Amino acid sequence: MVYSYPYPRPAVTADAVIFRSGDKGPEVLLIRRAHPPFQDCWALPGGFLDMDETLEECVARETAEETGLSGLAFEQLEAFSGLDRDPRHRTITIVFVAMAGADCNAKPGSDAKGAEWFPIAQLPQMAFDHDLVLKKAINKTYPQKP
Repeated sequence: MVYSYPYPRPAVTADAVIFRSGDKGPEVLLIRRAHPPFQDCWALPGGFLDMDETLEECVARETAEETGLSGLAFEQLEAFSGLDRDPRHRTITIVFVAMAGADCNAKPGSDAKGAEWFPIAQLPQMAFDHDLVLKKAINKTYPQKP
């Protein structure tokens, strides 16, 4: 039996914040988006949840598709539900954080036309609300010392 729900529903995505140690301190992996919205802008790897997968499977799949990385141990950070975070429609994302090895390299794939490591102190302008997402992930992973 197929159930039809008469009320509008948001889309769900999973995004990945992947850190590694770099020569100049912590780095984060970003992808350059190949398609609109925010075509050519930097963003976190991630994408839409398929109907037959868990959030954990989604973040692992999207990370592998967009960066070539697999086998990362993701930990859920937080859900982000800003009303205007995606210009296409109402989208809620659940963000996961993982640590990669210092020698871990990424290569762009599927929806990415680039994949690069950026020092967390020198981040580019980012798509969607990924600057807010990344700020929270950095503050949790690398808290300031008193």
